[in-house]
Amino acid sequence: MTILSDILEFNDEFVKDKRYEKYATTKFPDKRIVILTCMDTRLTELLPRSMNLRNGDAKIIKSAGAVVTHPFGGIMRSILISVYELQADEVFIIGHQDCGMSSIDTATIIKDMVHRGIDESLFKTLKNSGIDMEDWLRGFNDVTDSVKQSVDTVRNHPLMDPKVPVHGLVANPETGHLDVIVDGYNLVQY
Repeated sequence: MTILSDILEFNDEFVKDKRYEKYATTKFPDKRIVILTCMDTRLTELLPRSMNLRNGDAKIIKSAGAVVTHPFGGIMRSILISVYELQADEVFIIGHQDCGMSSIDTATIIKDMVHRGIDESLFKTLKNSGIDMEDWLRGFNDVTDSVKQSVDTVRNHPLMDPKVPVHGLVANPETGHLDVIVDGYNLVQY
């Protein structure tokens, strides 16, 4: 048995037994919020429960470190679509303590890539093409500063509605406790 076959076997039973019915909702978030958070496995169920969120309450975007790395990348695109198309009225950027992105070693990642079969000469080609792998893969030193930086990127984006509050929080991945780093209500421009 593989992981995929286990998942598909469970899925067949899940659908057959109509267990999906208790999750029925629309594509629009009931609490009208969009959350960018980390992909850390400790947050999968803990974060929504610690925020009193049920299925359908929020749009949840996950990425390594909950970082907006590029103002016109996929994360920012998803936030803008959530606001303009999917009726989200507030944005929450939620990092967490003990994040793996705070201790990432890009040189080790590149070595692992080569070990798994990526041609080492590719990194020279990427560098000559203007791609700085160290910068692209890098994490951050302080989660609070990282959250503030992502909040600033979203809030100051030229396409973001200045009336949309953008909040920054840091979660404890063991207890779910949230510390407010940026209260977006204090920054809204009317």
